[in-house]
Amino acid sequence: MSVDLHRLPNGFRIVTERMPGLKSASIGIWIMAGGRNERPEENGIAHFLEHMAFKGTEKRTTLQIAEAIEDVGGYINAYTGREMTAYYARVLEADVPLALDVLADILLNPLFEPAEIEVERGVILQEIGQVLDTPDDVIFDWLQEVSYPGQAIGRSLLGPAERVSAFARDDFFSFVARHYTPDRMILSAAGAVDHDEIVRLAETLFGHLSSSPHEAPQPAQFTGGERREVKRLEQAHMALAFEGPGYRDPAIYTAQIFSTALGGGMSSRLFQELREKRGLCYTVFAQTGAYADTGLITLYAGTSAAQIGELADLTMAEIARSAQDMTPAEVARARVQMKAGLLMGLESPSNRAERLARLVAIWDRVPVVEETIAHIDAVTTGDVRDFAGHLAEAGRAALALYGPVAKAPALDALQGRLAA
Repeated sequence: MSVDLHRLPNGFRIVTERMPGLKSASIGIWIMAGGRNERPEENGIAHFLEHMAFKGTEKRTTLQIAEAIEDVGGYINAYTGREMTAYYARVLEADVPLALDVLADILLNPLFEPAEIEVERGVILQEIGQVLDTPDDVIFDWLQEVSYPGQAIGRSLLGPAERVSAFARDDFFSFVARHYTPDRMILSAAGAVDHDEIVRLAETLFGHLSSSPHEAPQPAQFTGGERREVKRLEQAHMALAFEGPGYRDPAIYTAQIFSTALGGGMSSRLFQELREKRGLCYTVFAQTGAYADTGLITLYAGTSAAQIGELADLTMAEIARSAQDMTPAEVARARVQMKAGLLMGLESPSNRAERLARLVAIWDRVPVVEETIAHIDAVTTGDVRDFAGHLAEAGRAALALYGPVAKAPALDALQGRLAA
């Protein structure tokens, strides 16, 4: 397998990887703009815009967009992140040109008809309501908000209902003009693809676009804080976050190994201590997420009202203890889990296409897999212990609590126990 990367004169980038033996391909356009690029009055528009891309263009109706891909047995979808929005399709080899034409059409020729805006506005308001009714979804929005208060990176991707209810047609055109420029677009494809053909098609479809200056997102400032919402639910939900490294920081590999060892699987410390030994919860996990200039080490668990205090205390104790006695065996296991996850993911053309796009967005190149594995293997037990110690010493965290949580410890008390 080989990776090919090409840049058009207007800055539009094309990255492909042919996977011999496959009869299908995953192809998409990744745009380096998301919720973090919204102005305060635009909160939610990046996600709303993603929905509107499928609601009709100058040459295809909403139904024709779906039929174009599904008539050939394909699949088309999109998602909005905080720093990136993706539009992608999975099709058979012969239908790659069709998929790219549809993707280009929905990105470059949307109509944003007022009637369709109203229909989709209703869909998104239902989506917002669904999230608010799902405790283990909404709690992560709250955690993001208290981690980065008053910042675009901390706001909900869906946006508040009152803001979503006010967006008009010109708002969509304005956001597209500022952020959907060729220098911020990456066409990524993997599977049964021909690089030269895709470059030729991209030149035709995107080569005429002009780049323009864009607004840089506000630098992230993790401050931490607490949000506690008491509600009559069966479970008390707790989400905790510490600031982690950004994805260009070499420490990202240490952070990922630490969170994997702490709460990344059934053998992890939190799972064994909180669930297997004490039966305090059904779900508990830790994970690392990263952005351009910051990141989050996130922990989540759900338990009963009577046990939320014990669970919170033990979680902090495990973090503090890992700075002292994280073992080489635990680090080795986490390293293997990371490498296996990476390599298993590469068996999917969809995962490969997304990985290619993200690496080009971060590094403007695609590091070979062996380079990533070498970074993972270079992390030592001492590195992980030091990282855990740094979290304990930093003394800043974010806490979100939802449900019967009136008696849960306050953030200040938990931080004090971590540093003790």
